[in-house]
Amino acid sequence: MIYQGNSISVSLLEDGIAKLNYDNQTESVNKFDQATIKEFGEAVTALEQSSDVKGLIVTSGKKVFIAGADITEFVGNFKKPEAEIASWVLDINKTFNRFEDLPFPKVAAINGASMGGGTEMTLVCDYRVMSDKASIGLPEVKLGIFPGFGGSVRLPRIIGIDNALEIIATGEAQKPAAALKVGMVDAVVAADQLEASAIDLVKKCIAGDLDWKARHDEKINPVKLNALEQAMAFNSAKGVLFSKANPAQYPAPKIALESIEKHVNLPRDKALEIESAGFAKAAKTPQAESLVGLFLNDQAVRKLAKTHSAKAHDIKEAAVLGAGIMGGGIAYQAASKGLPIIMKDIKAEQLDLGMREASKHLSSGMARGKVTPVQMGETLSRIRPTLNYGDFGETDIVIEAVVENPKVKHAVLKEVEGLVKDNCILASNTSTISITYLASVLERPENFVGMHFFNPVHRMPLVEVIRGEKSSEEAVATTVALAEKMGKVPVVVNDCPGFLVNRVLFPYFGAFDLLIKQGADFVQIDKVMEKFGWPMGPAYLMDVVGIDTGVHGAEVMAEGFPDRMKPDYKVSGQILFEANRLGQKNGVGFYKYETDKKGKLVKTADPQTVELLKPFIDAPKQFEDQEIIDRLMIALCNETVRCLEDNIVSTPAEADMAMIMGIGFPPFRGGPCRYIDQIGLQNYLALCDKYASLGKAYEAPQMIRDMAANGKTFYPQA
Repeated sequence: MIYQGNSISVSLLEDGIAKLNYDNQTESVNKFDQATIKEFGEAVTALEQSSDVKGLIVTSGKKVFIAGADITEFVGNFKKPEAEIASWVLDINKTFNRFEDLPFPKVAAINGASMGGGTEMTLVCDYRVMSDKASIGLPEVKLGIFPGFGGSVRLPRIIGIDNALEIIATGEAQKPAAALKVGMVDAVVAADQLEASAIDLVKKCIAGDLDWKARHDEKINPVKLNALEQAMAFNSAKGVLFSKANPAQYPAPKIALESIEKHVNLPRDKALEIESAGFAKAAKTPQAESLVGLFLNDQAVRKLAKTHSAKAHDIKEAAVLGAGIMGGGIAYQAASKGLPIIMKDIKAEQLDLGMREASKHLSSGMARGKVTPVQMGETLSRIRPTLNYGDFGETDIVIEAVVENPKVKHAVLKEVEGLVKDNCILASNTSTISITYLASVLERPENFVGMHFFNPVHRMPLVEVIRGEKSSEEAVATTVALAEKMGKVPVVVNDCPGFLVNRVLFPYFGAFDLLIKQGADFVQIDKVMEKFGWPMGPAYLMDVVGIDTGVHGAEVMAEGFPDRMKPDYKVSGQILFEANRLGQKNGVGFYKYETDKKGKLVKTADPQTVELLKPFIDAPKQFEDQEIIDRLMIALCNETVRCLEDNIVSTPAEADMAMIMGIGFPPFRGGPCRYIDQIGLQNYLALCDKYASLGKAYEAPQMIRDMAANGKTFYPQA
């Protein structure tokens, strides 16, 4: 044994070939945390001092090769001054350089997912062999940063500027065929042949059949392109990249590109200094703070879900009541994840609609090469459409997705309860109606919960699991487990009008309505909020949701929270609803909708909307963009905080993730709680006080006042 640590070992195999193996003994995955980086340095020292080693393979004892750097350590490191961050990554790079410069050939054997720092580990090797089951990528931009362990320096030298920029700036993982095509790896082999292939490659290097030194020198010297070729490569990349990611919202790809542009003509060590400085610059952006926080929140929410689902009973079969667009979407989602599901409706044409909905998603997957005809057939076979309850006796959980009418839901739920086994869980997909109220007609209310999917079901990751007053822990746990089984992210919330997401969304719509009432232009509001980072502005969103749906939801919320959600004037949605302008579903709402030549729905501003609204507004008025942002965001953020105050949701992490996954809150802003933190509690309180005269929705919750007075934040600050 040449070296033995907790995460890394180096041993001699045969013929002077050594094996550096990553296999963290205390973690489920390999990652570059501080302890592993220290061990890596010690292992390199041991290799430098060994006279027996003629070649080396790098392997992993885990299913994942190396997951990358330890993101939990980023939070503390990124609080440091920019110069310290640059110095930190530069020190790590010195160890990577020492490994790269070892006087013998090195081959990486990539057995599973290789991400971030793991991929950068493979790049300091001279050759890379990849299992046909593995993937490789540099996803750092998704955290608001870019590769800092030499990835932005080495990759352009290995695969060319164009390919490297695309891989770095998109952060997308490469499957074996794609990685081989661009030259990111040198060979793809069957998993059981991986280590043998890597050893064989080392032997060929030792024998002189392969010029590994030329491979090494390629990475430490400037890129071999003339000035014109470089300019063409960078200009082309800028056009593509900036069309995909707005640099004002997601600055990391731009900083990465600028850094690479600066260092491609420099030798490795000087180039790494430029990379480290760029990495530090990106790390200090608020977007990096938000996106790293988002990653950690996502992990926390998934961990909470695992804790909940530990108390679940087994789910072998599910059922959905109601076979419309929503019911069909739920059935498809369950079936696509391997779960058999019954789809029940009272009308055959609704069952046909539900099956068409499922088929549509599968056909789309086939067109993109994601689904095979066999997989499509298998998925559809898991959905059993029926007009009766004949097969419900052995069902483990039933999801009710009938019309949003409490009387209809009461009748359906009461009926199905008498037909299922005693421990079958009943879950309602209601978006607004109280779970406690719906449970009032049931014999076993402890088996009843809310399970609120978001439309479109196959795209929206969030599922709200709503606990009623009498819901048992087993019922909540089983519903959480079902959501996980369906590939969704469940967030458990307590019962109240609108639950969490809609309760927070409607004050946002209310703030929009008040701006309209005071003379703002809805087109301007949409443009401002889209520029702010929302996927669509509030008017467009209402059109997509459906004006009729919005009006119904607003009525429920006004009844539940009259002090801040019941306006004393006629709102824009009601005006449009009375004019039968329902949004996209009938082609006219705030906007007019028509299909273009490609069949895509296109919206245009409709002067008729302005005419319809004119009698109800005070007078046309020009608002500053920032006032529009502040008024909409205060109403939304305040309600989020009130949900924490009322224990509707347990943690800021769950609240933030729900808003990002449920209504498209800009991810780079981290969620409402993180947004308040970044503004600063005192500054946010001042904004609330500035607009408090507009109504209760704008008044700062007591929690905000208390936190501001005590210097507290939603997330830990350094």
